[in-house]
Amino acid sequence: MLGKVLKTTSLIMLAAALAGAQIPAGTKLTIRTSSQISSATARSGQAFQGSLAHDVVVNGKTVAKAGTPVRGKVTSAKSSGRLHAPGQLTLRLTSLNGVPVSTTSHSFKGKGHTKSNATKIGGGAAAGALIGGIAGGGKGALIGTALGAGAGTGVAAATGKEEAIVPAESALTFTTTAASPSPKKHK
Repeated sequence: MLGKVLKTTSLIMLAAALAGAQIPAGTKLTIRTSSQISSATARSGQAFQGSLAHDVVVNGKTVAKAGTPVRGKVTSAKSSGRLHAPGQLTLRLTSLNGVPVSTTSHSFKGKGHTKSNATKIGGGAAAGALIGGIAGGGKGALIGTALGAGAGTGVAAATGKEEAIVPAESALTFTTTAASPSPKKHK
């Protein structure tokens, strides 16, 4: 009888230990990326690597230590256009020390073209108007404005790529969307 009680108690304790070895949904995982990720070169489905930036603590127990390796995936990548549509990236984590995890996505967008392009095009138009006005009066200013705006558009097109970039060593925080088993111990 005592053997049965001990066996049952051992099974209950094992089940409780295994139940506590879960990373629950809603847990924040802050990572550091290993290398730069850019919308200019990344492709959907491409893997990226990093490591935990902070320990993951669940119910007062550390289930994964800072430095534990993580893997993720680029779920969407779109390179920047020259005059509009800045680059875009969407990332999510896929594993923590080899154990699959399900997390929220993290999206990034390159800075917008509008202000930069307006400055280049407007600056070209203003310079053209000034030169045209000096050279030929009112009519020259009008022609100079059109030529300057064209030149400014050319400058904007030549310099206009605005990629989404996640630099190496960036700290990103993802949130688990489903319970995951605790990862194997990382040394």
